[in-house]
Amino acid sequence: MKKHLLILIVLTSAAAYAQTPTDGLLMADKDLCTGFMYQHEQWKEYWEGSLLRDNQNIGTLTTQSVMWYGVFGLNSRTNLMASLPYVKTEASMGTLHGMVGIQDLMLSAKYKILEVQGGPGKFRAFGVVGFSTPLSDYTPDFLPLSIGLASTTATARVNLNYKLDKGFYLNSSTAYTFRSNVKIDRPAYYTDGAYYSTDEVDMPNVFDYKIDLGYHKGPLQAELTWIQMVTLSGGDIRRQDMPFVSNKMNNSRIGGLVMYYPPFAPNFGVRAMVTQSVAGRNSGKATGVMAGLLYTFHFKKKADKGDAKTNPEGTK
Repeated sequence: MKKHLLILIVLTSAAAYAQTPTDGLLMADKDLCTGFMYQHEQWKEYWEGSLLRDNQNIGTLTTQSVMWYGVFGLNSRTNLMASLPYVKTEASMGTLHGMVGIQDLMLSAKYKILEVQGGPGKFRAFGVVGFSTPLSDYTPDFLPLSIGLASTTATARVNLNYKLDKGFYLNSSTAYTFRSNVKIDRPAYYTDGAYYSTDEVDMPNVFDYKIDLGYHKGPLQAELTWIQMVTLSGGDIRRQDMPFVSNKMNNSRIGGLVMYYPPFAPNFGVRAMVTQSVAGRNSGKATGVMAGLLYTFHFKKKADKGDAKTNPEGTK
């Protein structure tokens, strides 16, 4: 029932940028791409366990966020990435008030393990490690209006990418995320058929994968994507109850994105993405729209790294 599980928000938000933890691209050496993305997401139906239903105490749940994002080309094989969202939630009906605040800082590093020419295209493999932690003292025990799960996480990811010389590509990304326990503002709780006399909640780990089919050549990138998240344990929402922070929250999404670097301002990138939940468990059937503006700084002389417009590792 959660507005959309916050780790999935991170994933889909990250997927809305070039050179992200989940893609097969790298920023050029000593380039910095940074900017802001706005996300608007709504749902009025959610999966209570496997049952798709609505909730008149909430009506339509809306989540809005503005996220700062930055990625730096440390060298020709390594990118460093960071993001930080400011999130607001609200319900259209009932007496529950939404929440607003800074959510979780996410840091990650992506390393190109392998690059080989294969037939009419190029195959690349990447390894990614990630870390996230809350930067404000928000409560996770107010779902679906909480702005996050308040768990510190560590992620290991592998990306495989095959891109044809003509620009078409197939990309896959698979990850396992370890989540720390969280504390809630009550001395006991009931979940998954058991009573716990403690304020500490054991959080389940998460497995996710993503498949992209797209085109990227020159100033244009366009992509269709499938995102699947699976929580590896946890119970279902009890009938007519609020969701709990350690619930099993699975979600499947389809989406499409476009990014374009206008010729009259080649350092700027305009990005837009739409996503739709198509299946889930204890999560919202959400529709999301994201849009933003990015700018690339070149800290290495063009003569040293070649023309950025023709560099396949760059953002142009």
